[in-house]
Amino acid sequence: MAFLNETIRGTSVLGALRDRLAGLADSWNRYVLFRRTYDELSALSSRELSDLGISRSMITRLAYEAAYGKNA
Repeated sequence: MAFLNETIRGTSVLGALRDRLAGLADSWNRYVLFRRTYDELSALSSRELSDLGISRSMITRLAYEAAYGKNA
């Protein structure tokens, strides 16, 4: 005779809160990375950006890709 033991693991209130806080922390960290990248690129002169092969119109996109990935 075969027996099957199955445990259903429900999400507790504390587990849900922990997951939500982890998501908020991840979102905040990505935003901070975006702002830091954006601010650092914006602080460069046009000549320095040109030397890097970057135009001013690319700064927002590059900062976004650095924080959220290319396919986000």
